[in-house]
Amino acid sequence: MNPYREKAGRPHRRAIYQTDWQLKKRIQRLFLILFSLLMLHVCAMVALEDMTVQQAMWLTLTTLTTVGYGDLSATTAAGQVATVVLMYITGITLVTLIFSDYVDYRFYRRERIRTGRWRWNMINHILLINAPKYGGTQYYMRLVQQLRANSDYKSTPIQILTTGFADSIPPELAELGVAHFHGSGTNLHDLSAVNVHEAKHIIILAKDSQDISSDSDTFDTLHRLSEFNLSNRCIVECVDDENRNRLAKLGAQSILRPVRTYPEIIIRALIAPGSEKVLEDLFTHENDHPHRYDVNIVDLTWSEVVCALIQSNLGTAMAYIDQENEVICNPIATDQINAKAIIVLVKTEETATDQGINDAISRYKQRMKQWNEMKAANKIA
Repeated sequence: MNPYREKAGRPHRRAIYQTDWQLKKRIQRLFLILFSLLMLHVCAMVALEDMTVQQAMWLTLTTLTTVGYGDLSATTAAGQVATVVLMYITGITLVTLIFSDYVDYRFYRRERIRTGRWRWNMINHILLINAPKYGGTQYYMRLVQQLRANSDYKSTPIQILTTGFADSIPPELAELGVAHFHGSGTNLHDLSAVNVHEAKHIIILAKDSQDISSDSDTFDTLHRLSEFNLSNRCIVECVDDENRNRLAKLGAQSILRPVRTYPEIIIRALIAPGSEKVLEDLFTHENDHPHRYDVNIVDLTWSEVVCALIQSNLGTAMAYIDQENEVICNPIATDQINAKAIIVLVKTEETATDQGINDAISRYKQRMKQWNEMKAANKIA
């Protein structure tokens, strides 16, 4: 099937044979020929009609545009023949051809953009490779909106390379200023078409977050990029954790599990590299994860609670729950808290008990009391 064929199956009369570059070259060539004919007619009017250059140019332009004010005209037979041949037959015909080719070019360009086959030649852009199999439009909308919400990426060009949008990019994404190229990250020609060498960030999504075979496609894409020393710009999704080492050996900047409900994790990988690992761990019960402990904390500042847990190697306090069941995240260090529970980032294999947390806080309060008594005694002495 011809790639330039219209959706209804009828080929466009010229776009089917010519590329956009060929059409532009043809238009430029016609303009050059037209300009030469205009200059030739000006010279003919000066030589045959004894006009000034200004008069000859005025007559030429009014004749070409078919305005014909009548203030000037060719009177000699030779001048009239030159006008008919150069202007009416050749010049006006060329203008018609130029206009026709321009319309063809605009139609061709619009169709290529609509079907994702237009080369945008972007630089310093974010390249998104692959569209999620399910809910791709909604996922991309959230991802792009999160990017645009950050001042560093508010105006950064974004392009999607995927075979997922066969007919056209969804209008919701087009309205967000996202460009689309219909192709695959495993194809070198398609990677070249999206100007991958000039991309600021490259995000390779898993085609199907439920299918481990998606990692093969991801690996192939990353391998091709690594051949051009571009893998260090790549944030990659990996379905099967056993494949992480293979992707890491290719030099990927970050490797993440596909989390379709939270594209913000990828945003964090762009804005604050490394923070995505912390967020990813929060979604699992492996390694580091948040744990709730029921406690009774009064007359302590948040910084004292944090220090009590760290000194006892019990984890990092992240938030507390007050007596009204409100969760207070990342409190100010000097805030006096009245908590009935705290949320602590712990290691799975070293998770403490509620009693252990309470004991650590009690020991810390006792040390602080002794320290304050020592300070008071030293002042008295």
